[in-house]
Amino acid sequence: MQPISTLTSRTVVLPFTNIDTDQIIPARFLTTTTKEGLGRQAFADWRYDASGASKPDFALNRPEAAGCAILVAGRNFGCGSSREHAPWALLDYGFRAVVSTEIADIFRSNSLKNGLLPIVVDEQTHAWLLEHPGVSLQIDLQASTLTLPDGTAVRFPVEAFARYCLLNGVDELGYLLQQGDAITRYEQTQS
Repeated sequence: MQPISTLTSRTVVLPFTNIDTDQIIPARFLTTTTKEGLGRQAFADWRYDASGASKPDFALNRPEAAGCAILVAGRNFGCGSSREHAPWALLDYGFRAVVSTEIADIFRSNSLKNGLLPIVVDEQTHAWLLEHPGVSLQIDLQASTLTLPDGTAVRFPVEAFARYCLLNGVDELGYLLQQGDAITRYEQTQS
């Protein structure tokens, strides 16, 4: 997992509410157990026509979306079934953070465990972001702030353990493995 400390990027905006995990990564692409290549299938039914050609009017297909690492989405992003493939697809596409007013709990959990930062902001900030696609934002995970182009810093919640894992680029298993010596010492005192 890539650590996240700060991130500065332009945004891509998908203003739709209730974007579910099947829209993020359609079920027909869930046959793989690896993360690589899933970015090509992210939002596949919206990005490509029936022949597989890119739809030029879809936000992710526009030239200005290239290199953007922050996705701004409508309310209730990531709802639907639990599938780790959804954050995998977004990460493989190049996103490192998703911003909305509401992010589904299971999607949030899967994202944090895989290195994608889900950021919940207030309605006013969200409305401004939806109206200004392509703006450059700065995210400071340690301070839990998202800074707008005018310098306004907006705080967002992130649980302490998830923050630690993201800052250090480790998942839950990686964290436990780092504690190997302490676990061994504890087990020796319990014998």
